[in-house]
Amino acid sequence: MTFSKPAKIFAAALCISGLSVFSAQAAEFVAKIGHLESAQQSRNIYLEKVAKLVNERTDGNVEFEIYPQGQLGNQRQMTEGTQLGVLEATVSPAAFLGGFNPAVSVLDIPYLMPQDFKQAQAIRDSAFGKELMASFSSKGVVAIGLWPNGFKQFTSNQPIENWKEFAGQKFRVMDSNILIEQFKAMGSSAIALPFGELYTSLQMGVVDGEENPLDTIERMKYYEVQKNLVVSDHGAMEDVILFNDAFWNSLPENYRKVIVDTFHEVIPDLVKDKADKVAAALEVVKKNGMNVRVATPEERKALREEVYPATKAAYVERAGDEGKKLIDLYEKAYADVVDK
Repeated sequence: MTFSKPAKIFAAALCISGLSVFSAQAAEFVAKIGHLESAQQSRNIYLEKVAKLVNERTDGNVEFEIYPQGQLGNQRQMTEGTQLGVLEATVSPAAFLGGFNPAVSVLDIPYLMPQDFKQAQAIRDSAFGKELMASFSSKGVVAIGLWPNGFKQFTSNQPIENWKEFAGQKFRVMDSNILIEQFKAMGSSAIALPFGELYTSLQMGVVDGEENPLDTIERMKYYEVQKNLVVSDHGAMEDVILFNDAFWNSLPENYRKVIVDTFHEVIPDLVKDKADKVAAALEVVKKNGMNVRVATPEERKALREEVYPATKAAYVERAGDEGKKLIDLYEKAYADVVDK
């Protein structure tokens, strides 16, 4: 991976005030944590909660300063900054880390995570999840866990009343071989376009449709340029919590445990908060005239069976032996959790 020069990029950004100090005493360890979501979104709300709890549970000795909304740069800059020690941590969508660590692209595979929260969390906590986090260890960062951040849905200006109607349509995707194979398996064309060009591309008919979480669809007002939406929950949006390895290893073991345990502890509340925001977004898109339907469990099962083999093959081709090992661990975990 070719690096930019994040030190220069961050120089001005680091002057911005982060989260306030939670204790009167000076903290022994201070971590700047950057991410892309706004202060009002679920990721930031629960990062602030984690920061408060960690500070309390370490008697004020660990302080997290939270920098939302790309204050410290785009995600690549924040990931590189974490790697190089310019900042101590970042919470990144897994989809933005494939160039940094190809193994993490396993999370792009559709219907990888079950919709049932307990089942999905069991897979995150399984040997698969642990091995996936360990795959970052050679990159100068420590991955301490996954945070769920909802699911993607399909929209289109063409009919999408069943999976067969996707055939022949053009969909925008992020630049991912796995996502391209997903649509190819559905008989559709996939066009990689920058996120910033998506609204205009939908408006001008460059593509028929797209896939994104419901709250993104509502926030970006895609309902103005899209007619149909199917709540498919096909793509898990997982965040990876990354710390600089030198900072992480400087922490006493008991502080590291507090941090890991606290990030894990808030997951149920994080999921509920995200679900509430998604439900509100669904009402907005309905009120703005989108034709909305919810895919049945049978439809979801059929689509998984249709697209999983091709997307798995695309992933293993890219991630090699490490990817094959992760897939084997995932399939065992899925069988133990879902198919038992």
